[in-house]
Amino acid sequence: MSIPAEPSTPVASDFIREQVQRDQQLGTYGGRVQTRFPPEPNGYLHIGHAKSICLNFGVAAEFGGICRLRMDDTNPETEDEDFVTGIEQDVRWLGFEPGETLYASDYFETIYRWAERLITEGLAYVDDQDAETISAQRGGFTEPGTDSPYRTRTVEENLDLFRRMRAGEYPDGTRVLRAKIDMTDPNPQLRDPVIYRIRHAHHHRTGDRWCVYPNYDWAHGQSDAIEGTTHSVCTLEFDSHRPLYDWFLERLGELGELPRPLAERPRQYEFARLQLTHTVLSKRKLLHLVTNGLVDGWDDPRMPTLRGLRRLGYPAAALRAFCAHIGVAKVNSIHEIELLESFVRDELNRISERRMVVLNPIKVVIENYPEGQVEWLEAVNNPEDPAAGTRQVPFSRELWLEAEDFMEVPAPKFYRLSPGKEVRLRYAYFIKCESVVKDASGAVAELRCTYDPATFGGQAPDGRKVKTTLHWVSAAHAVQGEARHYNRLFTEAHPDAQEGRDPLEFLNPEARVIVTGARFEPSLAEAQPFQHIQFERLGYYCADPELAGVFHRTVGLRDDWAKIRKRQG
Repeated sequence: MSIPAEPSTPVASDFIREQVQRDQQLGTYGGRVQTRFPPEPNGYLHIGHAKSICLNFGVAAEFGGICRLRMDDTNPETEDEDFVTGIEQDVRWLGFEPGETLYASDYFETIYRWAERLITEGLAYVDDQDAETISAQRGGFTEPGTDSPYRTRTVEENLDLFRRMRAGEYPDGTRVLRAKIDMTDPNPQLRDPVIYRIRHAHHHRTGDRWCVYPNYDWAHGQSDAIEGTTHSVCTLEFDSHRPLYDWFLERLGELGELPRPLAERPRQYEFARLQLTHTVLSKRKLLHLVTNGLVDGWDDPRMPTLRGLRRLGYPAAALRAFCAHIGVAKVNSIHEIELLESFVRDELNRISERRMVVLNPIKVVIENYPEGQVEWLEAVNNPEDPAAGTRQVPFSRELWLEAEDFMEVPAPKFYRLSPGKEVRLRYAYFIKCESVVKDASGAVAELRCTYDPATFGGQAPDGRKVKTTLHWVSAAHAVQGEARHYNRLFTEAHPDAQEGRDPLEFLNPEARVIVTGARFEPSLAEAQPFQHIQFERLGYYCADPELAGVFHRTVGLRDDWAKIRKRQG
């Protein structure tokens, strides 16, 4: 099941959807449409997985079908139940309901039996060579492979050895089961691929019942067939694997092993994976960041994981809209991260309530405002959403303003506060800077101002104008907190494409900047975990789910993507 696409983001047609439509018209699967999302539970999902999730669940929903979440749990050394739980949570957060989670390990017994059937039909054999030797014998794209010396073993010997492999008689790496196809095939994937290997490792679901585990190419297509998948959609790097996917299913279908007629077997289709600038999506590299303490964990807001993006404040609706916008293609390309941020910004502008926060405070004393007086001013929560209502903001004699909003000697075209100049305070009055108080070091410590009570609401009765409206926080009511600002995790736009260089060499030491001592308007003391808030004039922020008073800047107010489009244009 899945949620519908946002009304403002119509789903464009693509070659996957066109294929599904053709199959429905031809009645290939009796009108059925079934897709699947099959992650390996050896890490948490990242932004690249979001595209596959949206595609698989989206296609199923659009054509009245179903999409299954299946854990490809065939590598016991690296998989963990915590990753399973995290993946389920991430899929649901993105907006899709996977129903019951399925596992490749559910089918271990069935696909083991099918492997034995291949042996009895002379289509598989046990090889005693090590991985390096087998790899060398496969040849290359311009040269054929070389037959293994064990390729001519009898059916009886192969069955005996394979069963003894399962029984645990042999150590890891001493024997494998290979499909017997063609060592001269132009596609190296068909040169007697390994389909089982020995692994004496505890599995997160099956425990110690198995010590032989299927390889991806063997488990994947057979799992699809068992579950009834119609359209097996994967990324482009599996294009060369498709003939092997088909070979296994065709042989099993001819042998009468498939649960459905051979004409209804699953078919694989490949699409371009999602790639972003300034981003690395290799699980191995991301694991290195976590295990070596270069980030705070899988949900660190600097990480491109879905849980990291959620903590940073990305709305799931923005990710879905972005994936719909970039579409489904057959050629890999890299998208600017600024494009993604533009979708995030648009969604946050729609849903975020506004609050006033001063990050770098300087004290302002309004000398002609009555001491002890407090006015509660009505402030709009979200001008984009009238239903969000209003809130009460306290105004008093002493305020905090941004230090950057004052210059003692103003630069040209500096229209904010300076001695003798007047500005408007958001929701309140005009104020004029009358004098400056400095500390012993000569730094500005306090601004002495006056206000014009006739300008309440931002309009002067005499028609005089000011060029700037500043945000502020009442000093007596302010809540102290922390803002965390994020820059690109990698300094290079294409860290994976630097020849001879490890992408981790381009980690940005300034990827996170922590701002302490910020002053928040009092309503932010009640901010809920993951609440999206626009700090007026500063950017969009998200309340940390665990650290009270900590807010992560999701994106700034400026649309960098608009500038990039203009440059490209």
